[in-house]
Amino acid sequence: MSNTMEPDLDTPLGEASTKEWKHPSDHWLRGFVLDNRASLGTLAVFVVMMAVFTIANPTVFTTWYLYSSVLTTLPVALFVVVPLVFVVTCGEIDLSFPATMGFASWVFALVVQAGYDPFLGIAAALVTGMLLGGLVGSLVVYGGLSSLIATLGMNFLLRGLIQIINEGKSMALTGLADSAAYRIFSSQVYGIPVQIFWAIGFVVLSAMLYNRHRFGAQVKVVGDNPDSARQMGIDVKRVRVKVFVFTGIGAAIAGTFSVMINFTWWPTAGDGYLLPVLASVFVGGTPTWGGIGTVAGGAIGAVTVSFIQTGVVAAGLSGFYVQFFNGLIIILSLLGHKWNQARYR
Repeated sequence: MSNTMEPDLDTPLGEASTKEWKHPSDHWLRGFVLDNRASLGTLAVFVVMMAVFTIANPTVFTTWYLYSSVLTTLPVALFVVVPLVFVVTCGEIDLSFPATMGFASWVFALVVQAGYDPFLGIAAALVTGMLLGGLVGSLVVYGGLSSLIATLGMNFLLRGLIQIINEGKSMALTGLADSAAYRIFSSQVYGIPVQIFWAIGFVVLSAMLYNRHRFGAQVKVVGDNPDSARQMGIDVKRVRVKVFVFTGIGAAIAGTFSVMINFTWWPTAGDGYLLPVLASVFVGGTPTWGGIGTVAGGAIGAVTVSFIQTGVVAAGLSGFYVQFFNGLIIILSLLGHKWNQARYR
């Protein structure tokens, strides 16, 4: 279509003149907008929300301390939101990641408390996350269980195991402050929490994996039509297990960063992230039926959800309004994505 030729009606008859016809989407800016409608829609929601909060209380929202506080904890959510985009795109759901965060961070805390180098603890946490993700994926894929029920059951099972063994006791890891691992992963650079740079790098690499790598393409095809994926030679079961393993890795990183931020491991680590993380994925423009999604949108959704609680309180409202605004932002975002995406069903 873009290379077809059509006569120029403005040229007098008898003159052989033609011009190249181009589709409107051939323009780079329009093409960029069309390809990133979900992410840009989420960004628009965030900008409007922040504008409202700033007008409500300009003193708070024009100081760096507010943003520094959010940037300290935001990376923990990003490390889980991004892998969940892969899971949802694949047509599955994972509700076990909060317990995986707690279990992997518990392994990290045990290694550090035993006097070993924190880097060894990080490696142990990553291995734990991979194994738990593989276990969850195997239950869903090879056990034939619903991902909703299987992951919810694993969440309760792992959390109960943590509580039984530790009897609700926490672990203080004050020695982390003097370690090289803390300086690399959880210190500050010119007043900016360094963990946000690691989170941004994770988002960028995951976006490249999702949009530019064969694995990302396979995840989309499997989520859209598993039967067609099999006919194309894709190992559907392996791809489905891999997305759960990836979520386990992300949850392990998130749990480890959470411990390094607080210098303490709590038996309830990860519990408060279930609903905000799921909300971030859907606010970001990844629908529930699989086949399509957006890593960048999920990251922006995480930023949006992270600022809601801070913004509501800073605007002068009580904490009772937080859940109301969480629901309002989620519904408005989903309505916006429904109108904005041609494939939104």
